[in-house]
Amino acid sequence: MVCGVYICSICLKQISTTTTAGFLNVQLTERPCEKPNIEPSEVRYVHFPKPISYSRAECACNPVRFFAILSTQRSGSGWFETLLNSHINISSNGEIFSVKVRRSNISSITETLDKIYNLDWLSSASKNECTAAVGLKWMLNQGLMQNHKEIVEYFNTRGVSLIFLFRRNLLRRMISMLANSYDREAKQLNGTHKSHVHSPREAEILAQYKPSINATLLIRDLKQVEDTVAKALQYFNSTRHTIFYYEDVIKNRTKLVDVLNFLKVPQRDLRSRQVKIHKGSLSEQVKNWDEVLKTLKGTQYESFLHADYQI
Repeated sequence: MVCGVYICSICLKQISTTTTAGFLNVQLTERPCEKPNIEPSEVRYVHFPKPISYSRAECACNPVRFFAILSTQRSGSGWFETLLNSHINISSNGEIFSVKVRRSNISSITETLDKIYNLDWLSSASKNECTAAVGLKWMLNQGLMQNHKEIVEYFNTRGVSLIFLFRRNLLRRMISMLANSYDREAKQLNGTHKSHVHSPREAEILAQYKPSINATLLIRDLKQVEDTVAKALQYFNSTRHTIFYYEDVIKNRTKLVDVLNFLKVPQRDLRSRQVKIHKGSLSEQVKNWDEVLKTLKGTQYESFLHADYQI
């Protein structure tokens, strides 16, 4: 009887060991995603990110496009980005490099970009697993121009598409810059600074301030912005990119169709809750208008004096 019990226990151990080993050797192989039916030139711009922080689940094989909106402050990029984020499949994660530490060197920049394009950057704009286009908004003065060679190489290597958004009327942009700078200190809306507003009443309050423009430096400042934009277009010319102007999008909403076609996402109606602050004639928005008028009259910037769109 003792011998029988002993033999039985040995057999049970062998069965247990074999079973455990069997389980340990089981490996789940992940099925590779099928490449979408696209032109060979487009292959480098189609990606299948595998985020660390969550699983894309049933959307794991949905292709994702990478993009970046390159712009200058007060050029309509905030409004433009809210339009994109109203699309169910687009995630534009805001002005991420406004935080200086993220642009302190090229390593910090690329680490941040990797996190964004791997769908691991979580923000209110994130669509997570079913995102079809992911990107950010990046101002030219946020490390972009200083590190342009390395960033161009990164964009081309990773297959990132660029959307340039600028203003044609740089005088309007200057007025918006001065007014926004004033409100940063004055905090006209119940002690709170707002760069963008969502109600006509808030827009009306902010529009009451009329900045004075330094007429002596006006032409120099306008040319400086013009040169910076031209230089950016030159630096990033080798990338896949498209150029839009705020005024054109305001006047012709079919431009948004072109944006969605560029990103290769389904067409949708795009909406924004933002309300425009400065509207109407420029002469009503500047304190020393006569001086500005005299300075720009007869120069290459004279066209900025006239209304370029109506809202």
